[in-house]
Order: sequence, then C-alpha cells, then structure tokens
Amino acid sequence: MTQVVVLGSLNMDLVTTVDRLPQIGETIFAKRLDYFIGGKGANQAVAASRVGGNVTMLGKVGKDTFGERIIRHLQQETLEVAAIAAEDQQSTGIANVFKLPKDNCIMVVPGANACVDEAYVKQNAATIETATVLLMQLETPIEAVKKAVSIAKAAGVTTILNPAPFSEEVKELLTEVEYITPNELEFQGLLPNDLKALSFEAAMLEFSTRFQTRLIVTRGSKGVSFVENGKVVTIPTRKAKVVDTTGAGDTLNGILATQLSKGETLETAIELATKGATLSTTKFGAQTGMPTLNELEKLKNL
Repeated sequence: MTQVVVLGSLNMDLVTTVDRLPQIGETIFAKRLDYFIGGKGANQAVAASRVGGNVTMLGKVGKDTFGERIIRHLQQETLEVAAIAAEDQQSTGIANVFKLPKDNCIMVVPGANACVDEAYVKQNAATIETATVLLMQLETPIEAVKKAVSIAKAAGVTTILNPAPFSEEVKELLTEVEYITPNELEFQGLLPNDLKALSFEAAMLEFSTRFQTRLIVTRGSKGVSFVENGKVVTIPTRKAKVVDTTGAGDTLNGILATQLSKGETLETAIELATKGATLSTTKFGAQTGMPTLNELEKLKNL
C-alpha cells in the first residue's frame, strides 16, 4: 500500500473577523471568532487524505485542550496519528488570524511545533523509511526537516518540500529533495543572484538545469508552472467564486503528494492538485473547502 508521511506543524487557528485593525491603545469590537484546525502540516495531511492518500502525520502538540481537539479531528479525517507527540512544557501551536474585508494578517505562536527536533525525527525513522512520499514544510525547525530528508533519501523515499514560510537555509536542500513547491515570491528567494534578472520562464529553466530538484511554482490566478522536457508548462487555474484563499497552497501540496504516491505522472498530479486548490477557495477556512476525491472526479472532464 502506498503511504504518504507528512512532517509538519499542527496549530489551532483562531480567526477573528474584523472591519479593521485597532490602533495602539484602542479597543474595538470584532464581528466573530472561529476556531479551525490548522498548521501547514495538518492542512496538507488532511488534503492528502481526502483524495485517497494513506496518510501518517508526524508532529507535536501541547498537552492541552487544543492538542486533544486537533488529534481527535485528524483521527476523524482517517489520518494515522499515533506518532504525534504531546509536549508537557509547551502549549499547542496557535495562529491568530485577523480576517479583514480584503486581506488578513497572522501572528503565529509556534508552541510545541518548535520542539519537533532531530531526536523526534530519529524516533520515527522507520515510519519515514517505509513511506512512498514524504511531504514537509518549514513551520517546524529546519534541522528536523534536514534530518527527515536524509533518512528518506537513504531509503529511496520520494521527497516533497514546500518552502514556506521561506528560510534561506532551504537552499541547502535544493540538491537533496526531489520536488520543491514554492510560490512566486518564495521562488525569487530561492534564486541565486545571477538568475534574479532573468524572466520568470528563463529563471525556471536555468534553475531546473542547475539543481537536481523538480521545481513546481504555484502562481495564484496564473496557475501552476513546472519544467518538463526542457520547457516550462503551466497548468491554468480554473475560474471560481473565491471566498477564502487560506489553505489553497496546502491543498495543492497534499493532493500532489497523494497522486505521486499512486504513481501518477507529474502533469496529471499537478492538474488534479490545481483543480483541488481552486475548489478549496470556495469555502471559508483552510481545511473546510479541501475537496474529496469524489468532488474532484466530477471536475475531471470539465
């Protein structure tokens, strides 16, 4: 059986809807407060599971109510959660999201996510070694990510790294991971200085020649671009009534991981992942709109 292992963050998202942000010293009333299970790791794991992935989640929560709630939720999503560790001395990670009429801003308290270290990864080496695909992000310490990549590479496991939030240290992994999935801004951060003045497509081609990793760039409304047979291929984004873009990138990464674990071609995997990411924007909340395989099947021929 194919297996997707996700190493990453687990958060409780506290989403406060407001008309505007308060000034220093000012108190204002908010419209509503919503609680969502989040963290890029949890989001991507849920997305992978909903489209048929056999998913194991690796990460940490605090020994608190939010941690218990996250684990129960992931179990209901049919994820394997036995390896998620609960930290005594840390709270579960929190993302305070302030949702404004046309944008949002976020403050993250890493909490137990910051305790995902090399020792924890080593404890779960057998889980990584028996995976088909290992999917990672950067909301947990990068040293743990590096260790996981090393274990996976030695075992012949396919690795996907979503370099978000961006860190300069990720450049050390460009010759180690098989797939890297930045957005356009993160892609610019990954580029060596001598490539920054090139056009987007020229930079993609040169980057793909210089580094061993397969490059997949998410471009919002422009679609998703990757290099195939020396050419840049772009899968367009479907039109949709956008309600909330939170989690669209996580949806894409999760679906991509599941499709690659099933042996699909990269183009086929990206096509389905792009449709899923678009569909996810039609509902409020990162995981709320993540599609099931049945929902995506209905869109295949559209």
